[in-house]
Amino acid sequence: MNKPLEPILISHLFNKIENLLIGLLRSLNAEDWREQTIARKWKVKDVAAHLLDTQLRKLSIVRDGFVAEIPIIKSNADLIAFINRLNHEGVMIYRRLSPNILIEIMETASKEFAEFHSSLDPYAKAAFAVSWAGERVSENWFDTAREYAERWLHQQQIRLAVDKPGIMTHELYFPVLDTFMRALPHHYRDIKSKTDKMIQFNVIGECGGSWYLYRDKAKWALIKSPNGEKISEVSIPEEIAWRIFTKGIDKQSAEKLISCDGEKEIGLHILGMLTIVG
Repeated sequence: MNKPLEPILISHLFNKIENLLIGLLRSLNAEDWREQTIARKWKVKDVAAHLLDTQLRKLSIVRDGFVAEIPIIKSNADLIAFINRLNHEGVMIYRRLSPNILIEIMETASKEFAEFHSSLDPYAKAAFAVSWAGERVSENWFDTAREYAERWLHQQQIRLAVDKPGIMTHELYFPVLDTFMRALPHHYRDIKSKTDKMIQFNVIGECGGSWYLYRDKAKWALIKSPNGEKISEVSIPEEIAWRIFTKGIDKQSAEKLISCDGEKEIGLHILGMLTIVG
């Protein structure tokens, strides 16, 4: 029997990842704040401003029930355009703050953000579906995991820009990978295959693991352990895995750094998977 993957329950990690973020921001000098990140349009301060903006937005809308704008969303393109506009506006506002003020507000917001996510019933309906995984309705555990992954991602972008490692540990990074991999069934939805076939995806390194995408009669699904005939196996170094799924490295560069056995076209399809909106 093919068992599905278990929910990702990681609300307890918010305090730790947020404390590391505050410590990182407090350690930055004036030059560090101006460093370019791999998010092409954003420097370090822009990323920090985005982290503050999205935190305050989520608390305002979901916790406090304050909705400033109700957009008309008729397509995924509409959603992307709306999110991009909100992100741009938020960065433009909070980048105006001094680093000290930004950090002070972030410290308070981070505590409230962690408390809020810890208070949620993980299996209740989330306010927002995880659209990049193809879901129209998500449970809180997935939305919480998505929020955690995004905050890990942006903190890692800052750390990479200022050469301050610290969060690529199994405890903190593996849940991000596990969250991102939940997009695989949706990403492969149009890839044709016979029934009882499997693709194996490995992230190589101390923080990594293996994920198994299985084709049943109707669709692709992630399963807990390998089953069926393996038609392709992809191995990705952990150093670039998060970058592949978040526009942090181009496909051509990534392909040179990974290995793919079996049916290469079907395996390398993962290089086009995105786990962000925008």
